[in-house]
Amino acid sequence: MTINRMVPFALLAAASVLAAVLPHTPPVNVGGPVNSGDLAWMLTATGLVLLMTPGLSFFYGGMVRPKNVISTMLQSFMAMGLISVLWLIVGFSLAFGDDIGGIIGDPRTFFMFNRVGGPTHPALAPTIPLVVFALFQLKFAIITPALITGSFAERVRFSSCLLFMCLFSLFIYTPLAHMTWHPQGMFRQWGVLDFAGGTVVHLSAGCAAFVGALVLGRRKSHLASQADAPANIPFVILGTGMLWFGWFGFNAGSALAANEQAAMAFAATNTASASAALAWVAFDVLRGRQASAMGACVGAVVGLVAITPAAGYVDLGPSMLIGTVAAVISNLVVHWKNARALDDTLDVFPCHGVGGMTGMIFTAIFAHEVGLVNGHVRTLLVHLAALGIATGFSCLGAYVLYKVTDAIIPLRVSVDQEDLGLDLSQHGETILSTAPLDGLV
Repeated sequence: MTINRMVPFALLAAASVLAAVLPHTPPVNVGGPVNSGDLAWMLTATGLVLLMTPGLSFFYGGMVRPKNVISTMLQSFMAMGLISVLWLIVGFSLAFGDDIGGIIGDPRTFFMFNRVGGPTHPALAPTIPLVVFALFQLKFAIITPALITGSFAERVRFSSCLLFMCLFSLFIYTPLAHMTWHPQGMFRQWGVLDFAGGTVVHLSAGCAAFVGALVLGRRKSHLASQADAPANIPFVILGTGMLWFGWFGFNAGSALAANEQAAMAFAATNTASASAALAWVAFDVLRGRQASAMGACVGAVVGLVAITPAAGYVDLGPSMLIGTVAAVISNLVVHWKNARALDDTLDVFPCHGVGGMTGMIFTAIFAHEVGLVNGHVRTLLVHLAALGIATGFSCLGAYVLYKVTDAIIPLRVSVDQEDLGLDLSQHGETILSTAPLDGLV
């Protein structure tokens, strides 16, 4: 047994023992009494957001070639376990701990979820237990690195993918979450509006995906200009449905209460996704292409992405416009990308990166009371500044983290492993296998 194989288990074992023996103190800051309606809704929303990650696994898994379905789906599935543990140890503290310079949280504040259980928190969760807020935010932290995996699908080493997820969560996701959502965060203090993660989740993942596609290079099939047919379009449709359903928790849950804002965010989410699905298909037909299930699904997801930052701040009319415009813009960027050498396997940057940017700009335009349509130019300016900073930070940070990861564990599989497929080369499994599983009859 080599040292490299021992490290993951040893780290998990040490963290488990530390979590069991570390003394915990109750929260110091206590908000108001728990509101049972808010609590019931937030527990529901938290479950809905978690459902999005298995939905993403079907969405991505159906798009790749049959020899890479399991590996692609497993990368999303493993994020649920990996980021959950990391969030408990230090991730939540870095994102929502005591402010350090408006950039990051103090890792000691909620280390090992210390001071998380029990009463409400006046600044973060005034009407629900802080632990529910922490778990709700965890689901956002889970799906963000999972989104990135679509850009380097079919050629990434499984162990290096997991390592990159950890580094991305610690060094890119948590600072952006703190700057955007913590009461003392830099972007929040500027007045940047990101209701449910246009910058924190989608822009950061899209930028990291763009850089990842560049760093890992093109697949052998992409270099040969081969058309790779998706393995299972019904998987894509199923994944889209799960994402659409779970996104109601993603957006409406970000109100952190069962109130009118949550209701409007729910409606805006459905409206934008519906209009984007129709717009993508209609725009394809307009340009002489066939109306496809894949196009409808991708369009629906782009609409969900674009409305995410705006959901709690805009009316239904702007939400329809946001979905329609975002679908057209992302459609054009997808085809621009396809005409170039960038091998972003599942179009993560055109859909999530560009969709998130589009949504943030439209949030600044149509936000209630403070939007550009109400004469507030400053809102648009601070959004553009935040987008520029977040884009640069995510791209440069991701590049450094890819290089660090590659120095520890090579990112890319060998040519032979790529030809064989990641399902067999990385996991010894295949969707075509009929052999019985060990231990099962």
